Parts: sequence; structure tokens; C-alpha cells
Amino acid sequence: MSKLVSYQNQESYALITIDNGKANALSPDVIEQINLCLDKAEKNQKVVVLTGKAGMFCAGFDLSVMKHSHESAVELVKMGSLLSKRLLSFPTPVIAACSGHAVAKGAFLLLSTDYRIGIDGDFKIGLNEVAIGMTMHQVGIELARNRLTPRYFNRSVINAEIFNPGQALEAGFLDLVVKPKKFEKTVNKVASAMASLDLKAHRATKLKARAEHLANLESAIEIDLNSSL
Repeated sequence: MSKLVSYQNQESYALITIDNGKANALSPDVIEQINLCLDKAEKNQKVVVLTGKAGMFCAGFDLSVMKHSHESAVELVKMGSLLSKRLLSFPTPVIAACSGHAVAKGAFLLLSTDYRIGIDGDFKIGLNEVAIGMTMHQVGIELARNRLTPRYFNRSVINAEIFNPGQALEAGFLDLVVKPKKFEKTVNKVASAMASLDLKAHRATKLKARAEHLANLESAIEIDLNSSL
């Protein structure tokens, strides 16, 4: 298996970087490797910073897998949904360092983490499923409903609007947008602050605050598995 995701130990966090071609697409191998990196971060009790390569955080699921067969599409969506659920309940803080474009499942990854930092620039962030002929899956609806503002929920999920980083901040995809030259420094600063939290209290509070959301996601995963997506 080729290395599509890297793990680097930084002073106060574990840096997990997706690097899978131009679109940084999520294939079964990529998701499996992300989970292996998360296993390592969990074992080491490290704050996680999840990022992509310069200019591209993630453009979504690998379309070659999605188009191969119905079964392969259902399995990939399931893997992506379970990854989102894992990130939302991860025992240490998870920061998304959005290094550029984040579309479809890439945007859903933003909705699955504790803190999201974006770069100001000509980048596209949003959910394009309806625009490309896909009915939004139930897990996607639940992720968007939980994190997006009500006004932007309809615009994102039903109308498939795509936003620039400033609009994505207002919508709820991001928590902070910074200039490119301040991106790495800001990520380090936020990760260091997160690492200073009482991790036991963080985990207990996260699970308590998200109990209903996580239960809804569990039900949504079952709904998606029993539907045609």
C-alpha cells in the first residue's frame, strides 16, 4: 500500500497530512491510513492537526471508487461516515488546518473536527453533492445541521452553494481564517493551546455535549446503508 497519509510528531500535536494526488481525494486506502494515524495519536495522547497539501485540503470521495459500483460507493460513504463519527468523539482535540479547497467530504471533514482554521484566498469550500446529481446522504445532512448556521444550512445542503473562506467562516465550516503567511504559526498556536487543556475533561465534555449528535449520526449511518444513497 502506497503512503497517502503521513504522521509527524510535533512538539504539542500530531500532524496528519493527506497527500493523494491533485484532488486529495478520499479512497478506502486513504481513510484506512487516516485511521491508522489516529490510532497512533490516540495511543500517544496527542492533539491532532489534520491537514492537506498546499492549496487543497480535500475535494471529497474518490470518484473512481464511487462510480465503480453501487457496493463500492456505499462502502466508501460508510467508511467516511464512520471517520466523521470517530473524529467527533476523538479523545483528544482535533484541529482541521484547511490548507485550501474543501469540497464535499472535504467540507464534511471540517464539520467533524473541534476547531477549523482556513487560509484567506481564492479557495472553494462547500457541499456540491446536489450540483453534481447526488442526493445528500443522511449523515451529511446531520453533520451540516449540527455545525452550519440555519441560514447557510439550506444554501449549503439543498442549494449546493460553494463559498470562499470568509463566507465559509460565516456559514460555520470554519472557526478562523488567516492570511497565508500566518497559517502555520496560527495552527501551532491553536494546537499548543488545545494541548494545555485537561484532556480527560475535554473528552468527557465533548462526549456529553455531542451525545445527541453522535446518536443521530449512528442512526443516519444505518439509514444510508439501507438506502440507495
